[in-house]
Order: sequence, then structure tokens, then C-alpha cells
Amino acid sequence: MENTNGIVGEGAAQAQADAVYRKVKWRLVPFLMACYVVAYLDRVNVGFAKLGMSGELGISEAAYGLGAGIFFIGYFLFEIPSNMALHRFGARRWIARIMISWAVVSAGCAFIEGEMSFYILRFLLGVAEAGFFPGIILYLSYWFPSSRRGEVIALFMVSIPLAGIVGGPLSGLIMEGMDGIGGWGGWRWMFVIEALPAVVLGCLVPRMLPSRPAEAEWLDDSECAWIERDLAADEPEGVRHHARIRDVFGDPQIMRLALIYFGCIMGQYGFTFWLPTMIDDISGGSPLVVGLFSVLPYACAAVVMLLVGRSSDRTGERRWHLILPLLVCAAALIVTPMAQNPVPAIALLCLAAASTLTASPLFWNLPTAFLRGSAAAVGIAAINSVGNLAGFASPLLIGWISGTTGSRATATAVLALILIVAAIAVFAGSRSPAKAAFASR
Repeated sequence: MENTNGIVGEGAAQAQADAVYRKVKWRLVPFLMACYVVAYLDRVNVGFAKLGMSGELGISEAAYGLGAGIFFIGYFLFEIPSNMALHRFGARRWIARIMISWAVVSAGCAFIEGEMSFYILRFLLGVAEAGFFPGIILYLSYWFPSSRRGEVIALFMVSIPLAGIVGGPLSGLIMEGMDGIGGWGGWRWMFVIEALPAVVLGCLVPRMLPSRPAEAEWLDDSECAWIERDLAADEPEGVRHHARIRDVFGDPQIMRLALIYFGCIMGQYGFTFWLPTMIDDISGGSPLVVGLFSVLPYACAAVVMLLVGRSSDRTGERRWHLILPLLVCAAALIVTPMAQNPVPAIALLCLAAASTLTASPLFWNLPTAFLRGSAAAVGIAAINSVGNLAGFASPLLIGWISGTTGSRATATAVLALILIVAAIAVFAGSRSPAKAAFASR
């Protein structure tokens, strides 16, 4: 009888914990997703603006490539200071500051008049947005223990495919519908209109995002205590609370994680920037047809991200849940250019999208497993800043290889090789002495 009562008590406790974290998830994550959809859209809508401003301003392909990529240089330089400020001043104020700052700069892109102003504004946009994504990853670690973080991060990062699904049709509609109004090209109106949601959401952040569970009016004392107890217990041996900026880049474990994330982002941006071109090669259709077909890979990715993130939390396994998507994406990128029929080619693109976009949220289970406090603020920002340099490198590398060899298949094969190296680094990390982040739990 005692055993039966113990089982019932354990089941009731688990149900209560599930209810608490479900309540937190649906209070915070939908709003964070909306913020990230807007952030990602304001980051990549320059691709649509190019269709208008290249002809109007005479910006060359090379200048466009540099301007699009220079965003990530500003992003890299200011990631760590921004995340340290978030840890010091709290999520309410700092995330609101980030969102309103990037909205102002993004709207300012409507006043681009040439290459130099294009470079300056893209660099400033990276500076303004720096700290947002790693800040949210850090923020979620204040609310969810590592055993529940995989599904939550995956749900948050579904924002990326959602931005792909929504952003293309929206940008095209604004550019076509607003072109010529007030003497402005449609691309200028697009920058202004798509910046407005960031201002609105940024103003709502102080109300919607309590910095810590103790500040959440919608949690009672017992629920708050439950979360804080779980977080306090969620500290494996080797957890780090403090770190200095100058120490981070010499830390082999953090640099190994940065290498892995660099590979993940190479796959993500390599796929994202070249998806329309690949679909155009396959379908030979109009821009509208390309846009409609591009919804399919992103929709598949959204579903797979949630399923795999949930599986990782349920089983407690982290390493192979990351390695397999990296290898699957590599295989899909190698095989896709060989497909002669549109149906299998689109299916392979769906597989590539699902795997590469799934890898990124799964990756963030690794650093958040052993970093806490200021060490988390500095370490997560360092990993994200180094990893996002792939956003600068990936389109340049693929474009250079494609132009030099005349073969996009060669370019995607090189991208696949980088993903394989990242998968090997995950496996090697699990065999090193400092392996807490990589261990299956």
C-alpha cells in the first residue's frame, strides 16, 4: 500500500509540475515568438528591398552582398556587452531597448541613398539587434530547468520558419501596393511599415515579460517556489556562475560550442539565402510560384522542430538529437542538386529545411546545461556572436564557389562538409573530460 501511495503521490507531483510549466510557457513563449518573427523579418527583408533599390540607387551585386552581410559584424561586436547588460538590468528594460532601437534603425533604411549609407545602416542594425536572441535564450533559462528547455527553445525558434512563411508574401505585397505613393519606392515603405510592429512589441515588453518568476503577478507563491526549487536543483557538477569577457574566447569548451553553432548557422543561412534560387531552378516558375513553393520547406521545419524538441526533453538525450539533424541536412544538400524531378527535389528541400532549422534550437541545450549567472550571459553571447559570423560567411562562400566553379552542387557539398564537421565536434565533445554540456541525461 505504501508503494502504491508513493506512486500516486509522484504522479500527482508530476502533473502539478507540468501544469506550472505549461502556464509559464503559454504566458511567455507566444509573445517571445512574435518578437522574434519581427526581428528575423527586419533582419532579412533587405533581400526583398534589393529588388527595388538596386535599380533605383545603382547598388551592385557585390555591394549588396557586403551590405547584407555587414549586419553580422555589428552583431558580433556588441553581442557580449548587450547580454551582460541584460543580466545586470533585467529583461524588461533591456529587451525593450533592443527592440525599439532596431525598429528605429530598420525604419531608417528607408532613407538609404547609396552604398555608404547602406553599409552604415546595416552595420547599425546589427549593433541595435545584438543581444536579442542570446538574451531570450538566457531569459528562458531563468524560467525553465534544462530538462524542459528543449521543447520551449524549439517552440520559440519556430519563429524562424514562421517569418519565412509570413515575410515573403507580406514584403512583396507592401512593395507592390505602396510603390510610388508619396514619391517613394515600395522598398522604402516596406522598411518603415515592417519596423512598426517592433516598436509596438517593444513598448509591451515591460508589461509582458517579468524579469524573474518572483516578479510574475500571474504566479502564486507555491508556483514561484516550485520553479525556483527546480532551477536551484538543476546545477550539475562543473556549473559556472562567473566569467570575464577576456576568459571566454580562451575557454576550449565554449569555443568548441561556438564551432558547432557556426556549423549550424552555416547550414541555416546557406539554406535560407539560397532557397528561392534552388526552387527557381527546380520549378522554373514566376516569383509568385517560387514564393508559394517556399512555404512548404518552412512549414515542414516548424512541425519537425517541435516534435524533435519534445522528443529530446522526453528522453533526456541531447547529443544524438543534434548530431542526426546535422547529418541529415548534409545528406539532403548533397543529393538535392542531383534530383531531376521537381517532386523529389522539393521533398529533399523540405528535409533539408526541417533538419537544419531543427539543429539550432537543439544546440542551445548544450551551453545552458553548464552555464549560469554572468557566465551564462557572457558565454551564450560569445557562442552566438561567433556562430552568427556564419551569416556573413555562408552567402559569400556559396556565391564565390558557385561563381568560380559554375556549379551550385559543389557549393552545397562544401556546406554539407561543414555540417559534418559540426556533427563530429558534438560527438568529440561528449568524449572529452569537460563533457557536462554534451552528455545524454
